[in-house]
Amino acid sequence: MQADLNVILPEIILALYAMLALVATVYTSKDKAASLLVWVTAVVMALLGFWIIVYGGGEGRTAFNGMFIDDGFARFAKVLILLSGAVVLVMGQEYMARRGMLRFEYPVLVALASVGMMVMVSAGDLMTLYMGLELQSLALYVMASIRRDNAKVTEAGLKYFVLGALSSGLLLYGASLIYGFSGTTNFAGIIQAAGTETISLGLLFGLVFLISGLAFKVSAVPFHMWTPDVYEGAPTPVTAFFATAPKAAAMGLFARVMFDAFGGVTSDWQQIVALISLLSMFLGAVAAIAQTNIKRLMAYSSIAHMGYALMGLAAADVVGVQAMLIYMAIYVTMNVGVFAFILTMERDGQPVTDIQSLNLYSRVQPGRAFAVLLLMFSLAGVPPLLGFFGKLWVLRAAVEADLVWLAVGGVIASAIAAFYYLRIVFYMYFGKEGAVLETGRSPVLWTLLMGSAAIMLIGIINMFGVEAAARTAAMTLVN
Repeated sequence: MQADLNVILPEIILALYAMLALVATVYTSKDKAASLLVWVTAVVMALLGFWIIVYGGGEGRTAFNGMFIDDGFARFAKVLILLSGAVVLVMGQEYMARRGMLRFEYPVLVALASVGMMVMVSAGDLMTLYMGLELQSLALYVMASIRRDNAKVTEAGLKYFVLGALSSGLLLYGASLIYGFSGTTNFAGIIQAAGTETISLGLLFGLVFLISGLAFKVSAVPFHMWTPDVYEGAPTPVTAFFATAPKAAAMGLFARVMFDAFGGVTSDWQQIVALISLLSMFLGAVAAIAQTNIKRLMAYSSIAHMGYALMGLAAADVVGVQAMLIYMAIYVTMNVGVFAFILTMERDGQPVTDIQSLNLYSRVQPGRAFAVLLLMFSLAGVPPLLGFFGKLWVLRAAVEADLVWLAVGGVIASAIAAFYYLRIVFYMYFGKEGAVLETGRSPVLWTLLMGSAAIMLIGIINMFGVEAAARTAAMTLVN
């Protein structure tokens, strides 16, 4: 038991912290405690992330008879989840405080959601998978509707809850079929029951339902319908959180299930994942063209980018998983910068999300405009920015896996998507005269915007070691 507890120590620490923080705020002034709690939670999450980097090395370990796996892949995903969650918490603190939305429950919910995500990427059993998934989801449902006095926010939370319940049902049904036909919920037992050549029809149906549930969590087509409405309706800091850590966790879980439970029959799920990838890239590229709300545009952008990440997973080998991890790290960094900018968009003290409000923004804030230009070019995959190399990695993985048709589709979708990214740049530099867009003076948001843009430019030198770390992580998963 002691050895098992040592394996799950980071999750225990974060869960205990969340519960203690919740109890402690009952005996303090809740309004004053909320701002402090945001910073303390962010520091705790960041320290846990660095602790995993420094002390989490070595061979993979398991706990509770293989139900929980602590290997290089899980650690890579956990570091990405914890650091991005900490950054987004700090990023949205001032925005929510000025609008009366900052409650002490917010950082606690982020911490609990992060615990669920950490369990997800370490799942070695269908029960562990579901436990982590629901812990994350229940916290996110509340966060999406945290502003109860706003009808639009409440609607976003309700839509997310209803559709999330549907996806959980699909996932549970798939899990029950897999258990019924394999006789076990443990991934190690499932991969033996699935075999290496022909999978039974029952297991195949279970796998399809499981993929459907997981596709909802990464907002992949055709399970993407919740994304634009929730991104638009939820408070912007919550949207920023949805666009970063949960996406990384869901992709990590997707890869974990596919390789640890069905790694012997990659040919049976490779084409399904490849098709979902292609549809996601094209829907995200085409549907975003008509969007004028920047949050909805980023929602469709996220659908397209999850398609590219799934392209790496569809390659079904070490290079593909490495490409997926690199892509997710770059994607999260880009999103942090973009949402740091969106949080500064104001007029008369009210948030603005219409992209036409950026007309001639470069004349007012040339430095910020240039940073946004770098981020938009990187999202579009324009060389030599880091976003280009992220796409290059997944395209190369697809070609090497004989999925040339998928790689060609990815290039075409990327060319289409470039239109709406470049349109934002066009408005900032060549738009029409109009009302001046105010920008907040938050040093935190300025630092994150500039830092993210700088990473897109400087990171092309050696990717800050992410490439080697992703390679090591991928090799622990694909063996």
